[in-house]
Amino acid sequence: MTVSLITKEDLEQFKLELIEEIKGIFNVKTSEQKLWLKSSEVKSILKISTGTLQNLRMNQTLRFSKVGGTLYYNYEDIEKLLESRNVNQIKS
Repeated sequence: MTVSLITKEDLEQFKLELIEEIKGIFNVKTSEQKLWLKSSEVKSILKISTGTLQNLRMNQTLRFSKVGGTLYYNYEDIEKLLESRNVNQIKS
């Protein structure tokens, strides 16, 4: 049976490596696009007013989910809306 001693320097090196791995994990998640956006974020992306956003909800152009008092919109639906606007502008 062999005995391995762990020194303070070994633990310090392990800590540094662990911190770097954790930073890498968080950097990947923060660089990804959010799946759900709040109304203010959608209005900013689409450059529309609150009333226009409400019209998009009412005529079911843009789907949403309501959690508590907050409305959330799927980012993929917003991308599709933007793409459909580009196609319509090209056809005109």
